[in-house]
Amino acid sequence: MTAVDSTPRLASRVVNGILAIKPLFDLAKYQARQMMIKRAEAIGVNWLEDSKTLRSRDWSAEFNQVNNPTLSYPDYYLRPFHAYTEGNLGWEPASEVESAAHAVHARIWKDAGIEGDSRLRQSYHDMLTQLSEAPKDIVDMGCSVGMSTFKLQETFPHAKITGVDLSPYFLAIAQYRTQELATQNPPVWLHAAAESTGLPSASFDLVSACLMFHELPRTAAVQVFQEAKRLLRPGGHLAIMDMNPQSEIYAKMPPYILTLLKSTEPYMDDYFSFDLEGAIVQAGFTQPIVTCNTPRHRTVIAAT
Repeated sequence: MTAVDSTPRLASRVVNGILAIKPLFDLAKYQARQMMIKRAEAIGVNWLEDSKTLRSRDWSAEFNQVNNPTLSYPDYYLRPFHAYTEGNLGWEPASEVESAAHAVHARIWKDAGIEGDSRLRQSYHDMLTQLSEAPKDIVDMGCSVGMSTFKLQETFPHAKITGVDLSPYFLAIAQYRTQELATQNPPVWLHAAAESTGLPSASFDLVSACLMFHELPRTAAVQVFQEAKRLLRPGGHLAIMDMNPQSEIYAKMPPYILTLLKSTEPYMDDYFSFDLEGAIVQAGFTQPIVTCNTPRHRTVIAAT
């Protein structure tokens, strides 16, 4: 594996020092959340109202359909994420995922606005449609509330798709959206860790992970690559779309914005210094093809 400088740049180290002070960390989380809510409202997304509406319904049926009560959560998943103390294990984060995605991706392109999230996902799927054969069986790792999964379903309408996520709250929302869409070939939802899905070996043509790896420590990321290799048939593909550490946007990010970002992303330093391509090759894949699909995202595709 290629050696990578794992030392965060000076601005990042300063931010780490600030965030090590709990009152400042809590303030940064609060400010990050408020910034996202205001951005969402500015592009026409009713963040607070939509979240309140979702949380007001009885979720017991959907939750019981997807929840695996015997699942043991890995330690890395029990940390605060995205300004939520409970991380991804609660109804508040689950009810706000879609609004947050629209807000975060609204400024990828200057004119993106509410279409930013859709354009981002389409830029990724444009890469997937260039695969030599359309996949028939797909696993969507870290599927969250299903935004990436439903987009995969649109792109490959005849494929059987399994969405995997560690949050039963997110998966309950995904199950609800499935019922709303009433599609003929709905995804199947699996409450499991991406690094240990329990799915049968050599049963899939495509393992996709959309915006997941920046939320993992590298030890878990390596395990996910190994699991993907196990799941894929010969000639199958691993495809990843995520933040691009080489993007000048992150290098030039103002310290204040960097502080807000890092307050919500506990593994960002680890991800930005991780030799992703080298780890994929070490797991038994071909040398990945890396393409910049937005000014701040990359798509990484490798074959078995």
